Amino acid sequence: MEEVIAAIETLFVKFKKAGSEKIEKLPQSGGDRVYFRVYYKTETFIATYNLHVKENQTFIAFSKHFKSKGLPVPEILLVNDDQTIYLQEDLGTVSLLNELELHGHGERSYSLFQKSLTALANMQIKGDAGLDYSVCLTAKEFGKQAILSDLLYFKYYFLDTLQLPYDKQAMMDDFDALSTYLTRTENKYFMFRDFQSRNIIVNDDEVQFIDFQGGMKGALQYDVASLLWQAKAELSEKWKDDLLEFYIDEINKLLDRPVDKITFVSQYNGYVLIRLLQVMGAYGFRGLFERKAHFLASIPLGLKNLKFFLEHKSIGIHTPEFDRVLRLVVSDEIMDRFEPVLANEDTALLIEVNSFSYKKGIPEDESSNGGGFVFDMRSILNPGRFDDYKTLNGKDKPVQDFLEQRTKMNKYLNSVWDLVDIAVEDYLKRGFSHLQINFGCTGGQHRSVYAAEQTARHLRNKYKVKLVLTHTNTANWFKG
Repeated sequence: MEEVIAAIETLFVKFKKAGSEKIEKLPQSGGDRVYFRVYYKTETFIATYNLHVKENQTFIAFSKHFKSKGLPVPEILLVNDDQTIYLQEDLGTVSLLNELELHGHGERSYSLFQKSLTALANMQIKGDAGLDYSVCLTAKEFGKQAILSDLLYFKYYFLDTLQLPYDKQAMMDDFDALSTYLTRTENKYFMFRDFQSRNIIVNDDEVQFIDFQGGMKGALQYDVASLLWQAKAELSEKWKDDLLEFYIDEINKLLDRPVDKITFVSQYNGYVLIRLLQVMGAYGFRGLFERKAHFLASIPLGLKNLKFFLEHKSIGIHTPEFDRVLRLVVSDEIMDRFEPVLANEDTALLIEVNSFSYKKGIPEDESSNGGGFVFDMRSILNPGRFDDYKTLNGKDKPVQDFLEQRTKMNKYLNSVWDLVDIAVEDYLKRGFSHLQINFGCTGGQHRSVYAAEQTARHLRNKYKVKLVLTHTNTANWFKG
């Protein structure tokens, strides 16, 4: 990562004819792209590092085209010679999802969703004019094969992990029928492909878009379905219906001939289903296969969203085997597999999380259990070896940035949580009263403190469990 940061600095110097003040790695999303915020005086910029050159080329080409049309996307400022790093305009740090979480489902949030849909309609229809689709990352059009790919993505990475019996040939026949039905749409323009509230940046009450490199030509319905049915947003049925009406009015202002509303909505429901299944496939791949905690935690929300759709919407085509299997997928038995056991006020379990120094010894377990987990953090590069961090600890942001950007700490902790979560869920079910989790490093100051802090946060958020967090070598810094 240090080499990447140095390469970003070189590119920035070429752009600004001056060095940056700071380069900060941003939290990674689901893809392989790594984002950095570059600070220079009163300005900030975004640097993207990605070894997938074709993906970079697609995003850069799309961005330049949309920017030339006056559409709300970031400006590409400079690209390195091998096209693995590019600098772009920093649109800000607040997403539409952030706004929704902060302000709730009120008038402000509703207005921002309307603005997002107006901007989407313009990007889809105006952005389509003159766009070179030969630069698309995968297929040029979201047609039958692309729809089948999404259905198979769901099948392989989520459905098949459940090990439910089904007629494979009948399922493939249903997939073929559904994908054929959905390709018969009249209105195909630019399709964002991942249009959801995390990819909409809000700045001065205006909206701008990021992460559209997966775009292609496709049905207008797909993107609005992606936004309104995003599980994390938890929009009410009234909001979904009213915002869909609003969106139809917006596209009708831009189209030569208004859409047939009944047909449009019927196919919209089909694209809602495709999007929900594509998301569940992504949750399965990133969560069940790559073991990323955020995606595992998202599975219950995704299943609830799918269940609501199946109970309240119709796609206008009969797919008997697929319908039967989907009902099994959202059954209480399956959903219970992914719902974490939550503690309540009567739960006996108390989790003790400690950081410690190996020089002073592993903390004693004063309960009757005689000990718990002990994780050795000394394989992680020690920030304490560097003068800038010697007087700091794992609760300080510079140390956190160091561990997240220059070490494999996040990968290490994901593996730790896989083990710890098994114990916590079992202890909650069986009524156990105590579990100790210890993180040790040389001085008990940087790595172990960070690991203990993040693990305590993870357990509180996921299980709502009672917890005591103690940094045994830094008692003067924090205990609580």
